[in-house]
Amino acid sequence: MSLIPYALARPFLFGLDAETAHELTMASLARTQGTPLSLAYCNTRVDDPIELAGLKFPNRVGLAAGLDKNARCIDGLAAMGFGFIEVGTVTPKAQPGNPKPRMFRLPQANALINRLGFNNDGLDAFIANVQASRVRKQTGPAALLLGLNIGKNAATPIQDAVDDYLIGLNGVYPHADYVTINISSPNTKNLRTLQSDEALDALLGPIAKRRETLASRHGKRVPLFVKIAPDLDEDQVSLLAATLKRHGMDGVIATNTTISREAVKGMVHAEEAGGLSGAPVLEASNRVISLLRASLGKGFPIIGAGGVMSGADAASKIKAGADVVQIYTGLIYKGPALVTEAALAIKKMR
Repeated sequence: MSLIPYALARPFLFGLDAETAHELTMASLARTQGTPLSLAYCNTRVDDPIELAGLKFPNRVGLAAGLDKNARCIDGLAAMGFGFIEVGTVTPKAQPGNPKPRMFRLPQANALINRLGFNNDGLDAFIANVQASRVRKQTGPAALLLGLNIGKNAATPIQDAVDDYLIGLNGVYPHADYVTINISSPNTKNLRTLQSDEALDALLGPIAKRRETLASRHGKRVPLFVKIAPDLDEDQVSLLAATLKRHGMDGVIATNTTISREAVKGMVHAEEAGGLSGAPVLEASNRVISLLRASLGKGFPIIGAGGVMSGADAASKIKAGADVVQIYTGLIYKGPALVTEAALAIKKMR
């Protein structure tokens, strides 16, 4: 149990610009992780193991990519009780992302809008941070799992996107428990076009082939997940599911942020460009999860993400067809206690 209730820290953080608060929080985590000060935010991890994609997850609640783009805070985040953590999105070259301001809170809706645009320090710095993590050096059945999320640089033409993903895959492969192919952020121009049937086919073919080469080289087969958007219709989901299976992908993450503003109309910042996350995404995300489960069948791994603000929300994703869940915006609004609440709610479903 953490020593300082998040309710005491939140008013201060919410008094700051959203991105400033984010940067301050991550800097604090980076400084305090692995020290006695981590008691301020640590939680005892709920034991609820599940095997998925050949991996043993200590429990079924993970951190979604985007919070720790540069993999600086793996140990601090692990102390919050997650069963798995996903860091990134990382691109081959460092890039600043989109101009500021680019992150906005919608407290009325327990939501965020961001148009960060894969701002990160690049692949080399990312890998160095992963290697420096104490958690990464732990082994055994109870070890926390680490997902590494890769994307393309904004300056790379969309027709050359596969080159960036292959560079990313080459770099992160030896250090990942699983790798996520992010093709669904709305904040990199044309990125979501990679979700179309033909484009996804052209992307996943070379990635699957490179994975075989890397598996032989490193003596391990690292699972590949693809992260998709909530703004897909039934036909699009069906085609996408077939493409994932055809290319031997090991799982799917549903979903990223939404470009829809239906649930936040009239609110301050509602018309800002970018991806909307938090409570308003829950229904759309669960709809896509249900469609995926119907198309993929019982055994195909699905990580449910989007709108988990409570234990009940986490449970709703499992009911929709997800095997495990991820949180991000819920952590900002509810704090580390949400990790335990979500993990216990899912465990009680068994």
